[in-house]
Amino acid sequence: MGLLSADEPLLRRRPFRSPHHTISTAGLTGGGAAPRPGEISLAHRGVLFLDELPEFRADTLDVMRQPLEEGVVTISRATATATFPCDFQLVCAMNPCRCGWYGDSSGRCVCTQNSVSSYISRISGPLLDRIDIIVEVPALNFDELRSREEPESSSAVKQRVEQARALQNKRFSQGTCRSNAGMQTAQLREYCTLSDDCAGLMKQAFESLGLTARSYDRIRKVARTIADLDASEEIQIPHIAEAIQYRTYQLSQN
Repeated sequence: MGLLSADEPLLRRRPFRSPHHTISTAGLTGGGAAPRPGEISLAHRGVLFLDELPEFRADTLDVMRQPLEEGVVTISRATATATFPCDFQLVCAMNPCRCGWYGDSSGRCVCTQNSVSSYISRISGPLLDRIDIIVEVPALNFDELRSREEPESSSAVKQRVEQARALQNKRFSQGTCRSNAGMQTAQLREYCTLSDDCAGLMKQAFESLGLTARSYDRIRKVARTIADLDASEEIQIPHIAEAIQYRTYQLSQN
C-alpha cells in the first residue's frame, strides 16, 4: 500500500488504524477497479478504532459483519477478485446521544427519547451482537478529577494480561486457535463447560435478555478469559455473571 517509509520498511509493532467517520464503504473494507485493501485489512493483527460510532454510515458499518466472523474479506469486481486478511480487534467509542448528556444526573440532556433511540439505532443489532464487551463509562465529577489516589499501574495490568495469555498459549499449543476469542464449537465444548449452577444463570440471562446463539458463545468466551485472568481452571458463577453484565447495556435497548 506504500504506507511504510524507507526508514521502517517492515512492521515491527501491531497496527492501529483510526479512520474518520466520513469514510466510505470501499475505504473501510477495500475496493476499487483493481481491488485494494481497506482499513480493516490495514488493521490486520492490530486494532481498528472507530470513534463516534453512530456517525458512521449504517451500511458502511454493516459490511464489517462477515469479515468480523471470518477474518478475511473478499472484494469482487468485473475484472478481478481479491481476498485480503482482516483479523483485527474492533474497538469503538460513542456518546450516549447527540448532545452527549443522556442519562447524566445533571439533567443537561436536551435530546428527546425519540432522538436518542434514532441515534442509537444507527448501530444495527447484528453488529452489536458481534461485539464481545460493551461498557458504559459515566462522566467523572469534580472531586474524582481532583483525586490524588493512584490508579492501578499499566504495568500491573500488563502482567495480568500476559499471565492470562500464557495460559491460552498453553491451552491452544496443539491447534490453529491462538486465543479464547478464536475458539470454535469443539474448543467451546472442551474449555467452556458450565457447571449446573453456571448453566442455570446462563439460562436465566438467555431468556430474560433475549440473547442469541452468537451471544451465548461470546459470553462463554469472555467468561473463559475472565477465569484465566483469575487463574481459575473452571468457569465459575462470578465469571459468568461478569461476562453477562457486559451485554446488559441499557442504551441499545432504548
